[in-house]
Amino acid sequence: MRRVGLVVAAVLATIALLLSPAAASAATGNSVGANLAGLLREYAGELYTGIVAIVALVFLVNRRFTDLLVFFCAAIVVGWLVFAPGQVAEAAKAIAHQVLP
Repeated sequence: MRRVGLVVAAVLATIALLLSPAAASAATGNSVGANLAGLLREYAGELYTGIVAIVALVFLVNRRFTDLLVFFCAAIVVGWLVFAPGQVAEAAKAIAHQVLP
């Protein structure tokens, strides 16, 4: 019964983050496309964080700490690839310059 309460609390916290008024103030100004892209990126980041948190709770409740560590490492790499493509490109260029003279 306590596990269900934890999952419900995590889902409610995720919904509260998604409905925050800070995202509504981002749509001011004349650059609607840039504001919309920023707003959608913010929502996607919050949704991704909520999903990672819920899955992490499942690992914690089942006491699978090694799997939790592997999941966190994978979540960080996927988040970096998706939400920072410019940094990924720069890192790939730096690695290519080191490997290929």
